[in-house]
Amino acid sequence: MIRAYKFLMRPTARQGQALTQMLADHCSLYNGALQERRDAYRHASKVSVKYGMQSAQLSEIRAFDPERQGQWSFSSQQATLRRLDKAFAAFFRRVRSGDTPGYPRFRGVNWFDTVDFPKDGDGCRWNAAPHDPATRVRFLGVGHVKVNQHRAVVGKVKTVSVKREGRKWFVILTAEQGKPEPLPETGSVVGIDLGISNFLADSDGEFVPNPRHGRRAAAKLKAAQQALAGFPGCKGRERTANHQRAVEKVAGLHGKVRRQRLDHAHKTALALLRAHDFIAHENLKIRNMRKAAAPKPDPGRPGTFLPNGAAAKTALNRSISDAGWGVFLTILHAKAESAGREVIAVDPRDTSRACPECGHTAKENRPTREKFHCRACGHTAHADTVGALNVLRAGLVRRDADSAE
Repeated sequence: MIRAYKFLMRPTARQGQALTQMLADHCSLYNGALQERRDAYRHASKVSVKYGMQSAQLSEIRAFDPERQGQWSFSSQQATLRRLDKAFAAFFRRVRSGDTPGYPRFRGVNWFDTVDFPKDGDGCRWNAAPHDPATRVRFLGVGHVKVNQHRAVVGKVKTVSVKREGRKWFVILTAEQGKPEPLPETGSVVGIDLGISNFLADSDGEFVPNPRHGRRAAAKLKAAQQALAGFPGCKGRERTANHQRAVEKVAGLHGKVRRQRLDHAHKTALALLRAHDFIAHENLKIRNMRKAAAPKPDPGRPGTFLPNGAAAKTALNRSISDAGWGVFLTILHAKAESAGREVIAVDPRDTSRACPECGHTAKENRPTREKFHCRACGHTAHADTVGALNVLRAGLVRRDADSAE
């Protein structure tokens, strides 16, 4: 299996300048390749330029501009061109499926924050100075950069990436490992129901509170964004130091909220996997759940619209994003693979409306967000607990069906 590691780097001032220049030159390569594809399609009878054609031009590009493109790793530049090729592949896939296409865009130097090295030892070297007590990673054109390695890297390092987040630099490794040692069996199974009031409720009647990291930081973020908006537009002019600090303030607050969500997701997933052998959850279509409310034209007054609950839907979308369900489920499945646990997603339809005692399903069974009261047998419980019980039963049925095949 493949596992990723992310470590903070501590470059010197000169190394930081070299890393910044490396990002800028790879960004220039990306934008140039994108421009070539656009021009070929528009002006050359809709000719499609592929990755192989652009990769074959790299030697000429490096020879033409040795001071910029010629000083960096050839394989990392190929990875940047593959990155553009993947963007086009995703664009055409969305076109075929009828989704919003999202044509690949040019990247500003502040938006291009990652350079990939497809192979350790080709333009980069992890732990390049093993005799040094400090861990170092070496990049062609940059040198040996100190790394704050807070845990051991297990397995053979396959790829290395450089990522800039604000003023910090990180190295991201992927390592190939053998099959991990599974956690000891507990004999416990559980179903979970993700929500807004509580982050999740399980079939045992336990609840994990929703930390609402985004809402807690909303006041500070609003003040920082208002301060940033107070600066005059800097288009065509160099940013002032105060404007740059305002930008970094907003980015820092967003970064803190993102790290808090990740920390909460990791801890919650780990606690579930340590306690249970089998976990069932709803197969949520989060992207569809976060769609804006559809407008309602007034048939009696052309050009006007009826109330559609857009404000309430916007607030709900913000709460869903703040909860971070997608990040949590991704982490849960990844950790389950390492822990030897089984995680199954089930159809969420009517899980909160079906009575776990008699099976009666009706919208009226859930009079409020938190209360469940069956109109047939009178069973009462917390609505999220009922949903988790139904999710668990559906998950066990699916597991038995899969094992019977």
